[in-house]
Amino acid sequence: MSVDTVSLTGWGRTAPTTALRFRPRTYEEAVETVRGCGPRGSIARGFGRAHGDAAQNGGGSVLDMSALNRIRTIDAGAGLVVCDAGVGLHRLMEVLLPLGWFPPVTPATRRITVGGAIGSDVHGPNHHVSGSFGRHVRELELLTADGEIRTVRPGTALFDATAGGLGLTGVILSATLRLHRVGSAWMSVDTERAVDLDDLLARLSSGDHRYRYSSAWIDLQARGRSTGRSVLTRGEHAPPYVLPPGARRAPLALRPARLPAAPALVPAGPLGRASVALLNELRYRRAPSYRIGELQRLSAFFHPMDGPSHGSRLDRPNRAERPDRLDLVGLLDRFDHLDRLHGRAGYVRYQFVVGHGQEETLRRIVRRISGRRCASPLAVLKRLGTGDPGWLSFPVPGWTLALDLPAALPGLGRFLDSLDEEVAAAGGRVCLAKDARLRPEMLAAMYPRLDEFRSLRAELDPHGAFRSDLSRRLSL
Repeated sequence: MSVDTVSLTGWGRTAPTTALRFRPRTYEEAVETVRGCGPRGSIARGFGRAHGDAAQNGGGSVLDMSALNRIRTIDAGAGLVVCDAGVGLHRLMEVLLPLGWFPPVTPATRRITVGGAIGSDVHGPNHHVSGSFGRHVRELELLTADGEIRTVRPGTALFDATAGGLGLTGVILSATLRLHRVGSAWMSVDTERAVDLDDLLARLSSGDHRYRYSSAWIDLQARGRSTGRSVLTRGEHAPPYVLPPGARRAPLALRPARLPAAPALVPAGPLGRASVALLNELRYRRAPSYRIGELQRLSAFFHPMDGPSHGSRLDRPNRAERPDRLDLVGLLDRFDHLDRLHGRAGYVRYQFVVGHGQEETLRRIVRRISGRRCASPLAVLKRLGTGDPGWLSFPVPGWTLALDLPAALPGLGRFLDSLDEEVAAAGGRVCLAKDARLRPEMLAAMYPRLDEFRSLRAELDPHGAFRSDLSRRLSL
């Protein structure tokens, strides 16, 4: 087992802290690490895609789970897979797609571990149909503070505290997942433009039930009559018979959409308001006003922001797939170092949800963000379905908006604090897996089962073996 001292941040490159990083290769090494953790405790960490400080533990220990990455068994008849917590979603896709199966929930990045997906109870553009990731877990193996490995199943308090529990109930070692049957590695995609926020909400409300996947890019620079204008993208897994002849020969072949690393084309400094306004204008104008049935590869549809990654064999550019030309708007969707767009200070990912019937709150928040002309080229609005049982799970029925903001933006903290108050007053919440700055006094109003979570943690882990920067900041 390797051990080193590292400085860690969230994906937004904010709030750095230093910790002792352990990289266990067996369950026994993970047990040894948890039993030997010091007074600052330990926390599990996957690929570091949590935007905030949920997977950091300043002055303590961090368990890098990426070496525990075995796919143990696959039941191709029943659509079940048993795998270690350090297995990445992209690896699952590679292995499962040729068998006709696909992960049940896919967030905006494929570079996330199964353990991270459960601990954050991630959701994707199919939440209105399928719920979040934890809903598809048959059982999991959890290393608890006493050094024991427990089998945890849905319907128990420990499962509901662990799914969305941000690693604070223990270390997820493995999981059994239910999968989704697919006929090809392609998507049939419908795209349309919405002229303003009301138009977008109406389209989502009236049409989402016809699609498995649905999300909208929203222009938060637009103001006046165009406030909230959007590009709505919805899709279904394409059956083999609709594919072009060349693709029908291998309909389940996963070929990631790759772009060559081109850092010279991406600004090293922050994008200003004028630049973002221009990029948003181009993105909106170049989207079709209405197009149905476009065939896209799975990677292009689900993971447009996943670009070349630091020498990974999976992501090296394939000459045969390089585009003839690159434009900055397309590159924004795929470049790996998105923090460059917001300057050296990085960026804050702010995501909130408000329930159905709270559309006026959503309108007011969108108007406030647009009025400040915050430089946010990447913002997504989705409609969420039935809430999930996790006590700290983020999704509840309603509308969720996620946006990136430069961490160095003057007055950003006060501005987001005021948005938190509006969200909480409307019965909504912010996403803890992406948070690095929420005030602790706002937490109980947003998460009504917080006391139950704290009580179970106190019983299960009385000496604080599992801690994180987020848990200390919010007194979780």
